[in-house]
Amino acid sequence: MLRRRSTLVAAFAVLLAIYAPAADKRSLASRIDTILAEPDVARSFWGVEVVSLDSGKTLYAHDADKLFTPASNTKLFTTATAFALLGPDYRFHTTVETAGTIDKHGRLDSDLVIVGRGDPNLSGRTLPYNLRTERKLPPIIALENLADQLVDKGLRYVDGDIVADDSYYAFERYGEGWAQDDLVWEWGAPVSALTINDNVIFVNILPADRAGERAFVDINPFPEYYKVDNRVMTTPSGTGPRKIFINREPGSNTLTLWGNIPVDDQGANEGLSIEDPADFTAKLFRMLLEKRGVVVYGKNRTHHTELASLSTFSVTAMASAGGGSDRLPPSGTRLPLVLGNYDSQPLSADLRVINKVSQNLHAELLLRLLGKEKGNGGTIEGGLEVERSFLAQADLRPEEYMFYDGSGLSRQNLVSPHAIVKLLTYASKQPWGASFADSFPVSGVDGSLVERFSKTSAQGRVHGKTGSLDHVNALSGYLTTAKGEHLAFAILSNNHNLTNKHAIEVIDSIVQAVVDENKKK
Repeated sequence: MLRRRSTLVAAFAVLLAIYAPAADKRSLASRIDTILAEPDVARSFWGVEVVSLDSGKTLYAHDADKLFTPASNTKLFTTATAFALLGPDYRFHTTVETAGTIDKHGRLDSDLVIVGRGDPNLSGRTLPYNLRTERKLPPIIALENLADQLVDKGLRYVDGDIVADDSYYAFERYGEGWAQDDLVWEWGAPVSALTINDNVIFVNILPADRAGERAFVDINPFPEYYKVDNRVMTTPSGTGPRKIFINREPGSNTLTLWGNIPVDDQGANEGLSIEDPADFTAKLFRMLLEKRGVVVYGKNRTHHTELASLSTFSVTAMASAGGGSDRLPPSGTRLPLVLGNYDSQPLSADLRVINKVSQNLHAELLLRLLGKEKGNGGTIEGGLEVERSFLAQADLRPEEYMFYDGSGLSRQNLVSPHAIVKLLTYASKQPWGASFADSFPVSGVDGSLVERFSKTSAQGRVHGKTGSLDHVNALSGYLTTAKGEHLAFAILSNNHNLTNKHAIEVIDSIVQAVVDENKKK
């Protein structure tokens, strides 16, 4: 009972700081210190720094030089590096290629190879991003477009195999320090240079018409890819909230669903990751061709670049589902005949997606792109090496950060609030700085901040990047105070046992205090 009362007192103090800041005449430091001194808050680790971009003065700092797990604040470093080194106009090219020819009867005498080069938006996502994620087009529209191009060129028979080639990046699907529990869900989707629909399938679960029957399970796209073991039962109306559990073992293509769903429930929709995106693409592309009347006599195969082959300076590649990698030229070699192509929108459109909705897979693809285009290869380490060189230009010291991925899923990432503010300050002075800031969610307006700061004086004043893992919350970015001062800030919390809602309230109360500082003066 005492703990509950203490929690309620702490929550009230936080809410008071958010909604009644004008009545508080204390200094900014005193107000933030009071927020961080609440018992449930103080037992956690907090790092805060607030710096004026106008005067250069540090307005507040609390353990700003200590290292914290940044969660998705990691994306600030990945996207800043991309803005600086790749530029907003970079485009991706996906092609369908062959070493053979199509004869007058429509017969291709060789393999048909779909080559991915890292395009993150071979999906139905609407671009440019505007306020929220929209998927108005079919999730496999890019593949359908490519299949139509082949048919238009007269393709009727394929004597060879359907090969999905993602060798542009190394076969390095997951980052170091990722939790196993993340890998089945859309936020932990595997990385591949041939990415279709964010490398996820959407599973829609609806109750049956009568209690006692199995629920309906629908998968989109390509429902044939996974074997579904459906054990979800429909229960009578009013029997409580649905409880649905989903499992897919690593390396398996079997989905097991169990639990219950009331007959009057509106249904559930989950995004689940694909085990091997290239394998998925090969099978799906074959199906699309066959639906268009193309006969394929060969097998489905994938063409990967093993990470070990890059480390040992070998040209060895791996082909699955029947072998035969010797039939393909070394990774990166362009095949003689391009039968179809699909060009992306400018990179700037995806940089907004990454930061606005905190898209993990796209950030990981971006990191590998940095390594491929500006470093020694399309690998995690290749991208991180490029990033470290860029951060040195921004005056960040190696001891101020340690990154193992590009998205922030890794629990091994570390960075200080001071390093984040240094990056933000540096970026604000660059030609690309305005575009970088514009890619952040806006308080009470869009992205991951759409429901935060609404109907407060901070609405529309904060451009910030959120971050969240179990026991970790963060928010860093830019804000404009009520009196018009422009600031950069970083707030990171680690090892807290607060609810996610309460942790966010604490962070937002600090931001609100900064926005309202001296607003009547």
